Amino acid sequence: MLKFIVPMAAAALIAGSAEAQPQRQPDPGCGRDVSRLCRAVMNESDGVILNCLQQNRAKLSAKCAKVLADHGQ
Repeated sequence: MLKFIVPMAAAALIAGSAEAQPQRQPDPGCGRDVSRLCRAVMNESDGVILNCLQQNRAKLSAKCAKVLADHGQ
């Protein structure tokens, strides 16, 4: 179950408001990074998780760093 929730949480962080952007398929690009770097805040709000990823930017996988950059984060 956790393997499904983490990628969904990462996608939700990046996707923003549903009204502001067209619907997309979840991008699991940051799931492992959230599990590895932000485990302590995984049950917090999307903003807290995004902040954790941004604070750990130097440690992110190339895939997650690209996802964040592609979404202006």
